Amino acid sequence: MSENLNYISKYMPILCADAAERYSLPANAFNGNIHRGLRNYDGTGVLVGATRIGSVRGYYMEDGDRVPMNGQLLFRGIRVSDLVENHWQTGTFGYEEVAYLLLLGKLPNRREMEVFTQMMDEARSLPPNFFDDMIFKNPSPNVMNGLARSVLALYSYDENPDDRSVENLMSQSVSLIARLPVIVALTYQVKRHVYDRKSLYIHRPKDGLSLAENFLRMIRKDKSYTPEEAKLLDLMLILHAEHGAGNNSAFVCRAMSSSGTDTYSAIAGAIGSLKGPLHGGANAKVLEMMRWLNENVADRESDDDVREALQKLLSGEGGDGSGKIYGLGHAVYTLSDPRAVAIKAHARSMAEATGRQEEFDFMERIERVGLELLTGRRTDGFPMCANVDFYSGFVYSMLRIPPELYTPLFATARIAGWCAHRMEESLTGGRIMRPAYRAVMTRSDYVPIDERP
Repeated sequence: MSENLNYISKYMPILCADAAERYSLPANAFNGNIHRGLRNYDGTGVLVGATRIGSVRGYYMEDGDRVPMNGQLLFRGIRVSDLVENHWQTGTFGYEEVAYLLLLGKLPNRREMEVFTQMMDEARSLPPNFFDDMIFKNPSPNVMNGLARSVLALYSYDENPDDRSVENLMSQSVSLIARLPVIVALTYQVKRHVYDRKSLYIHRPKDGLSLAENFLRMIRKDKSYTPEEAKLLDLMLILHAEHGAGNNSAFVCRAMSSSGTDTYSAIAGAIGSLKGPLHGGANAKVLEMMRWLNENVADRESDDDVREALQKLLSGEGGDGSGKIYGLGHAVYTLSDPRAVAIKAHARSMAEATGRQEEFDFMERIERVGLELLTGRRTDGFPMCANVDFYSGFVYSMLRIPPELYTPLFATARIAGWCAHRMEESLTGGRIMRPAYRAVMTRSDYVPIDERP
């Protein structure tokens, strides 16, 4: 294997010397009716379907123009802020209720909630030998990669993997929502043992605990966590559970489901989408960016010094060279992202309680100055806001959750939304999605190999 890899690494630069040029598109390729990124020219999304599951609102239309508004996120018509605050005020765990709401389309009564949580307890167990064969013997250096592979493998353990009846789709959904955090925790522990050379700790999930409690219990050496930590993680899971059908991973799930493929393939596709740094991987990118800013801002209390460092990020001279300020700006939200508003409020309280107020103040300064810079670059004068990724990594770090689990935690939460979209597309779609691409190549003739230069 190593000899093959050496051969590849030796000749790949030669093969790819002019590949970028051959993949470049002509300057006029996007002239006309092409909506790059499935966005219309006025910034609105291209309509491709309808959904009753989630709604993302960041502006309203008036006389054909977009008008900014404070963001709203609705789960089955209910504001996510109401769900979060109700459970926070009552001291109860809410993610399981949100999963029920997304899947069944209504809030459960007490008996229905008891039945659902019992189903989740029962479904958490992995198939016999699954851990040994799929996770322990085949470790991955990336938890998201291991997660996608494990979800695909679950197909082989399902007696009716291709059955698209309501009952079977619901059964698969409950099973995946229950099992995903277990797979993530076990994949992380094995990755930590094999690639980080750390001791291996394997803890089983415990019946009667919330998903948030079980996750913290499984990733920590001593299985300990405080009620405050578990409640804060539960809040994060609620806020990440769903974000409309148009976000990249939900769209991938629905597009794959429209082909008639199985649940496990569609969910694995969504996981692969979420892994990308422009989607679920952005929260880890924020943490990476913050490390660079901490090292390159001379005075963290100076707007001028912060502005200078952020301008280097935007010019591609700093950070990862992407030219982005991760965590700022959103495709839909304008004045505010309701998820970011909720996270920031609780991040502030926890920062005060854990002695990390100075770090929080620095992030607030970056948010304010960064948004000034980004808004100033826009030609339409449209406002921008911090998105959910900006403060989520900071909260996870205060919960002592390692960075390699940030995006898998996103998937652990979003699986509820994905499964709901999978069911809606499978039961109501009826047609395979087939968007068009404009072909911009020129005709050429086939040249026999001995006549090629």
